[in-house]
Amino acid sequence: MFSPFRAPDGSQKTIAEVGWEDLAQLKDMDEGFVLEFKCSDTASVRRKIPKIVASFANSRGGWLVIGIADDTKEVTPIPRPQADFSQTVGELCRRHVSPAPPFEARFVEDPGNPGQGVALVQVGEGDFPPYVADGRVEIREGSTSGPATGGELVELYGKATRRHAEVAGFCHRTVFFPDAGPAGAVPLFDLYLYRMGIRPAEAVGRAEVEGHVAAMRACFSRQGMSCHVQHAHDSLILRGTPPLRLGEAHSAIELFGDESMKLTVPAVPLDGVERTRALAALSDFGQRVPEGSVIVDARQTLRRVTLMATVLDRYVRERGLSWRGYAVVYELENMAGVILWSAGEEYRAYARRHGALFCGTTDCRSHVRYLDDGAHDSFRARQFAGSHFFEACGLPLGSHDPEDIQLVDALLSTSR
Repeated sequence: MFSPFRAPDGSQKTIAEVGWEDLAQLKDMDEGFVLEFKCSDTASVRRKIPKIVASFANSRGGWLVIGIADDTKEVTPIPRPQADFSQTVGELCRRHVSPAPPFEARFVEDPGNPGQGVALVQVGEGDFPPYVADGRVEIREGSTSGPATGGELVELYGKATRRHAEVAGFCHRTVFFPDAGPAGAVPLFDLYLYRMGIRPAEAVGRAEVEGHVAAMRACFSRQGMSCHVQHAHDSLILRGTPPLRLGEAHSAIELFGDESMKLTVPAVPLDGVERTRALAALSDFGQRVPEGSVIVDARQTLRRVTLMATVLDRYVRERGLSWRGYAVVYELENMAGVILWSAGEEYRAYARRHGALFCGTTDCRSHVRYLDDGAHDSFRARQFAGSHFFEACGLPLGSHDPEDIQLVDALLSTSR
């Protein structure tokens, strides 16, 4: 993404890295396709912000700088806003722009007078145009904005369609696990995290990829695990190696150069004495379990899912990424008919009355959730993965039945 601000080594600075001294770099720049100046923060300028932001999002992105004279490029500090400037821009866009455009905003204060400074708004190229501001679709035309023509509207809709197809394609990726033997394929929980807004021109080099891997290794380590790195066609697969039982499939995180990720977690099947006890209990409840059925330890499986999703949470925080830049999908694989089991008395009591929980379908990929609408800054993969794993496996989340509520509370509390 373009930035008008440069570091001493020539690399582009992000909005978070811009300091007061960097504003001098704008002296030699003119307003244009990706840059617009406003000298003051007036009510008129506030009314124009949604249109400017939408036009950048419909084009190639850009920067709005408030506190720079558009003719002389001199810094004309504006008073520090009473409210957080980022929240102000977000509220303006929420009320006037649809869908929500991708942007970041901050106020850079004057070191000599903290009560004043310059406001920056960095807008990304939108993934799902057209972005409509107060009923109008506008794009950048030189240094201003103008209404999109019919042909331009077709191109904008086509871009959104292609982006949807990219997300759908990413969510069909498969990490290979050997078959579990006579019981069949390994039951898996998948969590797809597709990073939006990254363009091919921004492909990263080997050194940066190695930095991503080092950061992910550190996150595994902080969760008490090591990992083995395996090279794939266009990604790296980091397979967790915690102290699991011999022969168990290890969880895996597929990591891409643009920091898209796929989490794959094998369920924890019961075997040996534990399986025998579960079968005996189910028989006592009057339930016949078909021979060869897979019975999954609900507590241990959820623990594994949330443990691995916590690694993703750590990675996103430590890399300074934003959940708003991701599309999220979850899926269960090879889970049709798999029985969930817990030795807890609450589960046993529930199973006596209603039967054991089991996964009713093998193809349960969720709808895509786009987290760039500004409402998911605190999104946590750990919470999302844990609750949706159980929900997809038949746990009655959201039910008003007291028995269902008691079961949900028991399983979630004993799984921590």
